[in-house]
Amino acid sequence: MATVKVSEAEKVYILHGIRDDLRVDGRGCEDYRHMEVETDVVSNTDGSAKVSLGHTVVLVGIKAEIGKPRPMVPNEGYLEFFVDCSANATPEFEGRGGEELGTELSNTLYKVFNNKHSVDLKGLCISAGEHCWVLYVDVLLLQCDGNLYDAISIAVKAALFNTKIPRVHISADDEGGKEIELSDDPYDCMRLNVENVPCIVTLCKVGHRHVVDATLQEKACSVASLIISVTHKGTVTCTRKVGGGSLDPESIFEMTEAGKRVGKALHAPLMKLLQQEESLGKKKQKVGFLG
Repeated sequence: MATVKVSEAEKVYILHGIRDDLRVDGRGCEDYRHMEVETDVVSNTDGSAKVSLGHTVVLVGIKAEIGKPRPMVPNEGYLEFFVDCSANATPEFEGRGGEELGTELSNTLYKVFNNKHSVDLKGLCISAGEHCWVLYVDVLLLQCDGNLYDAISIAVKAALFNTKIPRVHISADDEGGKEIELSDDPYDCMRLNVENVPCIVTLCKVGHRHVVDATLQEKACSVASLIISVTHKGTVTCTRKVGGGSLDPESIFEMTEAGKRVGKALHAPLMKLLQQEESLGKKKQKVGFLG
């Protein structure tokens, strides 16, 4: 993870501000930085999204391919995650510096998203035990300014919303086997229901309080963080503690309740934004470096 060095005087300034619910950039403890979400930004994917959260920028592309279902769940498709930590995001990712973080992020995303409660995996099945859709989710970190988990989860949800999977027609061949035909019509496609797809909320313990969407400076003052994935109903689907410090039971309870509150409030405006952008169709104006 990208880190910055903070002096003792800066730490005291940040700690005192958070204690009084006033952070360095003027936000409250449970406020996010300015966020921009753009979908359909990469042409050679089945779904894509770019999210900017402060100076953290994440690009997600999804490619749907036909594969074989896993033996334990023959009537479900599945998702595969790969996270690439670009050296442009921070010098610490040069060489093999970002591999460990990429693996850590991939494993967390797999636990959060690759289950039947988040995505309709049965809807990805083409022929039980024989063929299913496999969604390859590629995440590219372009800039890193803290709070990667939240930015990536929002980008994944937006990309899944944007994903268009070709309609499949199964027919019998001359030898009695199954023949799969994919529709050539770009409008004859299947869309995913992302209503239950959770968003990740990361809460950092700073002093005796916790903050949402911590910057790198605030992260440097934090002893430990709690990563919580929350659905639109406020249901917690996954929790994970990161960092070298410890969290007492009271802090974990307070952070979990705050995460549920913040996560639930995050879904409605995100879905509204995605639906508005979808309704624009070809009239949508391309922004950013991919415009």
